[in-house]
Amino acid sequence: MAKIAVIIPAAGQSTRFGGIEKKPFVSLDGRPVWQRSAELFWNRPEVSRVYLVISPEDRDEFRSRFAHMLAFTNAQVVAGGAERFESVANALAELSDDVDLVAIHDAVRPLTPPRSIDAVFQAAAETGAALLAIPLADTLKKVDSESNVVRETIPRAGLWKAQTPQVFRRDWLVAAYAARASFPGTITDDCQLVEALGHAVHVVQGSPVNFKITTKEDLQLAEAILQSRTPKTDERPRLAFDDEAKW
Repeated sequence: MAKIAVIIPAAGQSTRFGGIEKKPFVSLDGRPVWQRSAELFWNRPEVSRVYLVISPEDRDEFRSRFAHMLAFTNAQVVAGGAERFESVANALAELSDDVDLVAIHDAVRPLTPPRSIDAVFQAAAETGAALLAIPLADTLKKVDSESNVVRETIPRAGLWKAQTPQVFRRDWLVAAYAARASFPGTITDDCQLVEALGHAVHVVQGSPVNFKITTKEDLQLAEAILQSRTPKTDERPRLAFDDEAKW
């Protein structure tokens, strides 16, 4: 079994969320969002350690509010950087030598089905790089930023919406981060870095419930989904309205 380290960046500013608390620290049905994301991984046998990346300005608050939650887990808190890529790089520097694969997962994506994690972990172990994604179902419009007039309708065939976790061979990801400064243009996710080195990244179909909490409405939807889960005899609950879910 490949040993996997999971990096969970939680050092962002949460500017689109609003309110006093940052998104990862907000309560989601009784537990902070970051914990619900981290606990998807920290009891998995193939996960050697979870690295939770926190902004230095949040370290004192995090310690006072949440440090006790990490006492019996394999999680380690890492200081973040000014940008997300710096935060991930800081966590990469902390990895133990025996890690084979590195998974990067959004701290505000707390509803990833365990079966989706199983699938993307397996795909990455077999191919070297994989991510969860879902095919786009909506019509896409390219809109003029000043006039708000539609300039183009973009065909959605072959377009997928990236999710996390995104999972990579450790050596590929480390090399991609080492070369990041040489890549032209804007890099928006870790897959794009690995792709720029010439490695194929394989897509594993994810789930619509694996959405990222960006707004207060997203938080409300996540609350509704958690509260809709019906208890089962096993440890992996099923969403009451998720037709696909066989966790």
